[in-house]
Amino acid sequence: MFSRLLEPPKGTFLLLGPRGTGKTTWLSAHFADALRIDLLEEARYQRYLADAAAFERELGSARDGSWVVVDEVQRLPSLLNEVHRQIETRRLKFALTGSSARKLKRAGVNLLGGRAVRRTMFPLSPAELGTDFSIERVLSSGSLPVVWTAEDPDDTLEAYVHTYMKEEIQAEALVRNLPGYARFLPVAALFHGQVLNAAGLSRDAGVARTTVLEYLSILEDTLLATRLEAYEGKLRVRERKHPKLYFIDPGLVRTLKGARGPAAADEQGALLEGFVFMLLRLYADLKKLPPHQIYYWSPAEARNTEVDFLLVAGKTSVALEVKAGKRVRSDHFVGLRAVEGLAGLKRRVLVSASGEVGATPDGIEILSVERLVAELENGTLFP
Repeated sequence: MFSRLLEPPKGTFLLLGPRGTGKTTWLSAHFADALRIDLLEEARYQRYLADAAAFERELGSARDGSWVVVDEVQRLPSLLNEVHRQIETRRLKFALTGSSARKLKRAGVNLLGGRAVRRTMFPLSPAELGTDFSIERVLSSGSLPVVWTAEDPDDTLEAYVHTYMKEEIQAEALVRNLPGYARFLPVAALFHGQVLNAAGLSRDAGVARTTVLEYLSILEDTLLATRLEAYEGKLRVRERKHPKLYFIDPGLVRTLKGARGPAAADEQGALLEGFVFMLLRLYADLKKLPPHQIYYWSPAEARNTEVDFLLVAGKTSVALEVKAGKRVRSDHFVGLRAVEGLAGLKRRVLVSASGEVGATPDGIEILSVERLVAELENGTLFP
């Protein structure tokens, strides 16, 4: 078992994360004595559907003030009303897990009136992998725990995608047109790390543009991908740029595209960007970064100039450019030099898979992936 960075909150919390990220294993390690209710158990799920009071009766076996684990709560969001009541009347503390936020949002149910903090379980980070960490392996197969420990990562990733389609999409009836969503996924994977073009996605997937927008929302709500907005500054609305799309795991991206084996050189740039984006989100969730927002930066007057990530905390910002090449080249600094005059910018950092570290004469820092992780761990990325 991997030692995860996430520490259990002291009170009721909702733990979200895609399947295969290790939520159940982590809960078993930290809440071994808790009453466990798994809504993936079909018999229990059907019993609660037929008899809403059965959940309350089962909670009756828990001691006042003790912990209760409810796995995959999104399958029956109405249970949160009873969870709320039990917190109020018996001081029970709940560890609630979910692999989708869609039904929770759609139901508009009682989300515990602010009594539950939200946490996210991500794929394995370099700090969690320790000496097992290999950037080449991560870019080829990703770092989902269920895949990392598998004898055949490629086969496991393909099974993962099939399970997602069957248990998250089909079983939960999230889409009406399952073949359309199946066509959409590999096309969306081609946009990993790219600016989204809904019209292009629509054309290539053979579904309407409005359907593509709905499918993108499903991808986000099932926690497999995130849209990254452009930093607008004082741009006029008519100049607003489209968001970028990042999947949560490099191995997932490659499987959706039908790629196997080591990642090719032309894949690695976008895959490394996505991995760094996942790390930024992970350490933000761990509160090791100040409260901030993440954007990508691209000036209106230069369409081909951009910086991968701009982290904005109040009036302070840090710019990160990510490159997967085996050596640092002069053209890697174009975006970071263009962003230099942005108000509040405190650091410009090139994150390079080459392993090189140092700085340019004009103050751009060069960090290896490992050095970036060390700064995230120590909370020193922001000056």
